[in-house]
Amino acid sequence: MDFNTKFTPQTWPDHPEQATLEGKNKFVGFWLFLACEIVLFASLFATYLALKNKGPNGMGAEFTTQALFELPLVFVMTMVLLTSSLTSVYAMYHMKNHNFKGTQTWMGITVLLGAVFLGLEIYEFNHYVHLGFNYTHSAFSSAFYTLVGTHGAHVLLGLCWITALIIRNSKRGLNLYNAPKYYVAALYWHFIDVVWVFIFTVVYLMGAM
Repeated sequence: MDFNTKFTPQTWPDHPEQATLEGKNKFVGFWLFLACEIVLFASLFATYLALKNKGPNGMGAEFTTQALFELPLVFVMTMVLLTSSLTSVYAMYHMKNHNFKGTQTWMGITVLLGAVFLGLEIYEFNHYVHLGFNYTHSAFSSAFYTLVGTHGAHVLLGLCWITALIIRNSKRGLNLYNAPKYYVAALYWHFIDVVWVFIFTVVYLMGAM
């Protein structure tokens, strides 16, 4: 199919993200990229687990994970990010039904929720730093900030990516050239959410026990 072909909801392909060779190639490239990302985060998780009890003469009673982590705040962050994953699903539903306005709207809501999550994470980090628990406090703090901060950097990348898609295609509408880009961006966002679920479980829930 040609990128410039005009479609209606009735003639729009069932899987527009893979209707062209370029779209299929984007998927191959994305999965290779995702494999590298999985290796990266697996390494960071392994490092965190190895160092979580390593501190200068112990972490100190005031900086045990039970005393440090604020689970209510982290739970709110988790709900915000999971909701953003749901809104990206709605965006892809509208994309597959050739509803450009719906796609743009729900992707925009995804960006807003992601920004809220990032703002809460910055607040969390700032709170810990003011308590004296900074990056250089101990091996544990370095591992914690590296793992959670790397995830935060990926959230920021996702926000910039999706925002660029929304702005760049605001006057172009949906076509077979940009549909794969929306879809891959949504998949990337889901990956970020899955990583956070592991962080929430391994770092915060296990740390609070």
